Amino acid sequence: MIKFNSKVQFSISDTPLPHNFVAEKIILSCLLINYEAIEVTIKTVRVETFYFINHQEIYRAIVEMYGKELPINVFSVNDFLKETGYLNKIGGTKVLLELVNQIPNLVYLEEYIQLIQDKFLRRSLINLGYEAINSAYITNIPLEKILNEFEKKSFKLTNELIEEKKLTTADLFTSVFLELKEKALKSELPGLGSGFYDLDSLTQGFQKSDLIILAGRPSMGKTAFVLNITENILKKYKVPILFFSLEMSKEQLIYRLLSNETGISQTRLKIGNLYKEDWQKLKESIHKYSHLPFFIDDQANLTTQDIRSKIKKILFEKNKIGLIVIDYLQLLLTSKSKSENRVQELSQITRALKNIAKEFQIPVIALSQLSRNVESRINKRPVLSDLRESGSIEQDADLVLMLYRENYYNPTTEKNEKVTSAELIIAKHRNGPLGIITLSFQSDPTKFFDTFDSI
Repeated sequence: MIKFNSKVQFSISDTPLPHNFVAEKIILSCLLINYEAIEVTIKTVRVETFYFINHQEIYRAIVEMYGKELPINVFSVNDFLKETGYLNKIGGTKVLLELVNQIPNLVYLEEYIQLIQDKFLRRSLINLGYEAINSAYITNIPLEKILNEFEKKSFKLTNELIEEKKLTTADLFTSVFLELKEKALKSELPGLGSGFYDLDSLTQGFQKSDLIILAGRPSMGKTAFVLNITENILKKYKVPILFFSLEMSKEQLIYRLLSNETGISQTRLKIGNLYKEDWQKLKESIHKYSHLPFFIDDQANLTTQDIRSKIKKILFEKNKIGLIVIDYLQLLLTSKSKSENRVQELSQITRALKNIAKEFQIPVIALSQLSRNVESRINKRPVLSDLRESGSIEQDADLVLMLYRENYYNPTTEKNEKVTSAELIIAKHRNGPLGIITLSFQSDPTKFFDTFDSI
């Protein structure tokens, strides 16, 4: 936590901050005459939500009495404030009598609560603005630390605003009905189609707020497969995709993409062994990808907070984001310094990724390594318990996919065989069936096909 300098350059002026005096009085009046109003209010309203000090003290007394299961009315609250020494501070008994003399309409209680919460959030935003100004003058603290702290506080304030806008049951049912009506008029998948027919038919596409884990042992083709999915989504939906590559460099991924698109092997691309006709293919592919909203980030020591910041930047620029891909999970950090308990840290990471998916309403695909225990078994087909440093991966994920190739453990002896296959295991699906899908690829696993595609 940043501690700001005691010599404040800027401070809030004597001008009253945003508040609603009448709404505060009406809410307190409701609390003094109706016990049910207390149960509604106490769930959402904090003491500091009230602007006036005497209103804060009255509300604090009511909350304490409610916690102690004491009867709450104007007389009991008056006695409680007197015993605790706060009665004179709120203005005496006459203030409480004024509150109960105006008979409030309980039907509008929630609207009054929203009014004072709106004013409280505006006051918080003003305070945050002054903190930002003051902290900018503190030169002995790194700017990155100041910006990170400001972003955390800003994010917390945004979450409070989201929490404030809770939908009623009627609103939720209406929203679901309209969504069903829209789906009925469209023949498209409700989520983002991966481009693999079997997978999409089982998952109905990658849904908003889903955390998808794609796991496998090294060299199974995880990165290649997720790149195939990324290409398919980019070309079909034209939505911005942010690809976090913690293992490979940007250049390595670009070579893979160009190899997939042109059919030119990565080896020939890297050494520049190109034929005349290859140049036209490359030119067309580069032109195509240059116009697609694909963003690759290969920053080392990436944290979940970094991911959140970069998503916000893309949203600011493009006003939309379709998919996040992370390659791979075990290289992520919760903070810039590594934790001794890696399992616990990974649990925090998967929880943070799930929260990101929910917050931004986008699917998040995270690649994951599998434990070496797979190698020691006779049947090497992976299961959920093989997730490396699994922690809460299984719990937080909505969909867990596992890539498995039999010929990885039993290499083929036929030199001329160019086509081989892989299994895509749906090990967990929160909203659908489990199963195994057969994928095909040519030579090295860089370009995958599902069973319904011709090779």
